[in-house]
Amino acid sequence: MVTSSSKDKVFEAIESKGVKFVRLWFTDILGLPKSFAISPSELEGAFEEGMGFDGSSIQGFARIEESDMVAKPDPETFTILPWRAKEGQNVGRMFCDILEPSGHPYAGDPRYALKRNLAALKEMGYDYYVGPELEYFYFKDDKGTEILDKGGYFDAMTTMDAASNLRRDTILTLESMGINVEYSHHEVAPSQHEIDLRYQEALKMADIVMTYRIVVKEIAQQHGYYATFMPKPIFGENGTGMHVHQSIFKGKRNAFFDPGDGYHLSDFGKHYIAGLLKNAPVITAVTNQWVNSYKRLVPGYEAPVYISWARRNRSALVRMPMYKPGKENATRVEYRSPDPGANPYLAFSVMLAAGMDGVKNKYELPEPVERDIFKMTEAEKEKVGIRSLPGSLIEALMLTEKSDLIREALGDHIFTNFIASKKVEWDEFRTDVSRWEIEKYLPLL
Repeated sequence: MVTSSSKDKVFEAIESKGVKFVRLWFTDILGLPKSFAISPSELEGAFEEGMGFDGSSIQGFARIEESDMVAKPDPETFTILPWRAKEGQNVGRMFCDILEPSGHPYAGDPRYALKRNLAALKEMGYDYYVGPELEYFYFKDDKGTEILDKGGYFDAMTTMDAASNLRRDTILTLESMGINVEYSHHEVAPSQHEIDLRYQEALKMADIVMTYRIVVKEIAQQHGYYATFMPKPIFGENGTGMHVHQSIFKGKRNAFFDPGDGYHLSDFGKHYIAGLLKNAPVITAVTNQWVNSYKRLVPGYEAPVYISWARRNRSALVRMPMYKPGKENATRVEYRSPDPGANPYLAFSVMLAAGMDGVKNKYELPEPVERDIFKMTEAEKEKVGIRSLPGSLIEALMLTEKSDLIREALGDHIFTNFIASKKVEWDEFRTDVSRWEIEKYLPLL
């Protein structure tokens, strides 16, 4: 809700910081950022009535005969864009809610989908918090995958980690925008990096994820390089994940915590994990939405493809980090299959829906699997009931398309348009003749 106090703070910042333009941000259904700029003189009207735009060319938005859309800025999200900073001519930014001309929330707005799910949870007395770990690669440019370094996991600031300065400048930029960073490090693959964000309420975090991805790319560009969140850009190397730590609170009490349980996990928490496990196949098309996502979700490269849970075992899909005495509020579950190419508004929505489905229906949590699942035989996995995630985008879509749970979480409009968009992508992929096919079959056939 737009309050006079939050609006006043925006106008004060515009005056004191010399803001000449305000960019209004939102996303299409795939989570790709969209924006347009207005002058500060238009801002009062934008807060009151929103700014009209043509939504017919935005992926998953309105058809041409119903294309008029309204972007209404959220003053709580105002910040200065540091990479556009220029004395006396700064640029501000706000995220927007998309409305119909009538003023009603637009059903195709991913931000609204998450707000609707969070509101339903709030009616039950709960709040949803998430802390994602986003990995990415630095390359020389956007034309190929020439790496900047040959560093490995947690390598120190040496010549092996040539992108330390890029990470440092990225963190400083994020912090200047009020985004808290927990830590950063080099990841397993060459030229692969990770910056972890301190947990926040889910809507705020979805906005932060969108900002994070843009900041990483902007800072890389300033240094003359290219950053990508493509899930699997390099053959034979680890792909890029977005492990999502999540917890649910009732007031100040962590609903996942129980001091008397052997795992320090409440029945609520157990049911939530069971819901994630049961519904993992149907949410995967949303948490891993690209054809390329499934080049990462294969055994042998640390990506969790087996549907199980554990405390220490990082080959499991769901992990519950070990309890530390006095850290009850840190009790959380980590869902490890998503990648950073997902739309965060939709990904957080379907993970929440999956977990709460377990809570509502009191799904029983199986025993944890602490063995390395990658080394188990098919017979051993079958014996303990370990299933696998979908192996391709079309396989994932076929499961999602049948799910009433996901349809309800996303809403009919986003659900229908998302499935249709992804089927088009799959058709484009399956009809393409790849370099691998030419090299494999042309000399043979």
